[in-house]
Amino acid sequence: MAQNVLAVYPGTFDPITLGHEDVVRRATQLFERVIVAVAAGHHKKTLFSLDERIDMVREAVKAYPQVQVESFSGLLRDFVVSRGGKAMVRGLRAVTDFDYEFQLAGMNRSLMPQVETVFLTPSDKYQFISSTFVREIAVLGGEVTKFVSPSVEERLAIKVRSLAPQP
Repeated sequence: MAQNVLAVYPGTFDPITLGHEDVVRRATQLFERVIVAVAAGHHKKTLFSLDERIDMVREAVKAYPQVQVESFSGLLRDFVVSRGGKAMVRGLRAVTDFDYEFQLAGMNRSLMPQVETVFLTPSDKYQFISSTFVREIAVLGGEVTKFVSPSVEERLAIKVRSLAPQP
């Protein structure tokens, strides 16, 4: 384990999936401290509010005392540097993620040369899961049990019911 190294795992986490949780678990095996940085999502229309997403992430990572959950807006660079981060964790599910993540890592290296980007892949059973798919399946009434924790599944069900047109 990297001694006294803080890693930041940024994302929108709308919602946090079992794949995200797996990446957090893997990061805790490599870094002494991990901040899961929940993006305000100014560039994305989110299903859940920032506070709801933070609550879901906190619930999901409560078993890891070395993990903190914080929100950020603006440049990720400013957040990482202000926290003293030395590594940024990014999850890679498939080859399709790599091109985008590689470009992002290059841009981040230019903005913060002192911070390394570390790519982690989730377990095979989580490699196809994305928050986008989970949201779509839930909104269309599908089963998401295999993709999210029970507490996230419950919040999704409540959110979907709240979106349904009232008679």
